Amino acid sequence: MAEQTYFGGENKNIEYKQDIPDDHSKFIKSAVAFANGIGGKLVFGVVDGTLEVTGFNKDEIFAKQDAITNAIYDSCEPKIMPDATVHEINGKSVIVVDIPAGMQTPYYIKSLGMVDGTFIRVSGTTQLADKVSLQELILKGTNRSYDQLATEDVVTEEQAEALCERMYKHAKVVAERLGITEPVRRVGINQLLAWKLLVKRSDGLHPTNGYYLLDGRNDLMPYAVVQCGCFKGSTRDNFIDRKEFDGPIDNQIEEAYNFLLRHLNMETTIEGLYRKDEYELPVNTIRELLANAYCNRSYLAEKKIQVMLYNDRLEITSPGRLDEDLTVDELRTGVSKIRNKALAMAFAYMFLVEGWGTGIPKMYEAAKKYGLKEPEIITQGYSFRVNLFRKGTKSSKKVKNEPKDEPKDEPKNEPKNEPKNLTERQRNILKLLSDDGSLTIENLTQRLSASKSTIKRDLSYLKDNGFLEREGGKTYGMWVVLN
Repeated sequence: MAEQTYFGGENKNIEYKQDIPDDHSKFIKSAVAFANGIGGKLVFGVVDGTLEVTGFNKDEIFAKQDAITNAIYDSCEPKIMPDATVHEINGKSVIVVDIPAGMQTPYYIKSLGMVDGTFIRVSGTTQLADKVSLQELILKGTNRSYDQLATEDVVTEEQAEALCERMYKHAKVVAERLGITEPVRRVGINQLLAWKLLVKRSDGLHPTNGYYLLDGRNDLMPYAVVQCGCFKGSTRDNFIDRKEFDGPIDNQIEEAYNFLLRHLNMETTIEGLYRKDEYELPVNTIRELLANAYCNRSYLAEKKIQVMLYNDRLEITSPGRLDEDLTVDELRTGVSKIRNKALAMAFAYMFLVEGWGTGIPKMYEAAKKYGLKEPEIITQGYSFRVNLFRKGTKSSKKVKNEPKDEPKDEPKNEPKNEPKNLTERQRNILKLLSDDGSLTIENLTQRLSASKSTIKRDLSYLKDNGFLEREGGKTYGMWVVLN
């Protein structure tokens, strides 16, 4: 055995045991977790931590080898077939037990039952599978994705054709926006059946979960919504605007996309006689990241997709762990694994995604082109997050190849009233709101010792005369001082 193969330290697919513990469940749990994931190795005769090779005596090693394989085989359901071999390292014998990735997940310890006996690997440790992870293992064992599971409901052909028509119209709108000149083909019931958005049975057409997600049945899937927020600063302390969008998930992508466009800075470049407007972040990348969040989220998790815009970054967070056999480095090269296969096909038809695995590599390319800090991919708990960093500057105007016959100095918009025309109380309101735009009318009445009607009147005056504006709603909006 090549020593370096097994001595990189305990990680997501290698565990070390100095000896066979009296409590066999300590290594059987790991065997179950490996079988439920990408497989792994148990190395007996090596001290974890120091990686000191203690080994076993020649007269006992084969008995220990049999004891390990029998314990794993007899204790697990479905059966796990370990491959235990003896290797020599520095003259000492160790046992290496290979646990293959299983095809009949979930694997669990029989004596504990499926709920309490199913284990998974998370960040290099063996953990009891939570409810969502267990459900996903059950789906994995049947080679199905959540969006392809048929419901007990029945839809008419007219209802199915109505969904096809809506998808067709959406595809045409997106194709026009992207400049795609090829005619958009129509889809029908047969295509929905092929994508497993519908399942045909003797009693009629049964919609799958993916069908309902595209049809906007939020009463059946209350967590299939997106929360959007825009904040002042780099934390969630101060809201500028907040929205939650439901309905068909492809429409949710459009709503979230438009929400971001309303709050992103626009940069104007004048080249010769032509003006070019460009957002501070690559908008095509944003659209594809949003679509990927819906394609790859776990709809079993009782969490919502979150799209949060801060002064320094855009965060898109979707529920669901990164698949165990994928790494962040692999994502960057275009390797992908779609969690919701039916939705992915529908999104590709509507031009919401360009191809499998292209979104992440394009994100890095676009960020480099825009001169942005390198994006981040973060896996935390049961969530997957992408951070796209902003330029950190407000809207600007750059002039290239300015025509000589145009004046360089253009008149600037002036406020309707000079600050000197404001009352002292109105000046104090502006000062307070410039420090903290989240202050309410009640806060201002207390700090300025004025009545609510007086503060309301001052705020109206300041808004009408270009000193102040309100961004967001009454509850979660913010005041923005303009002059």
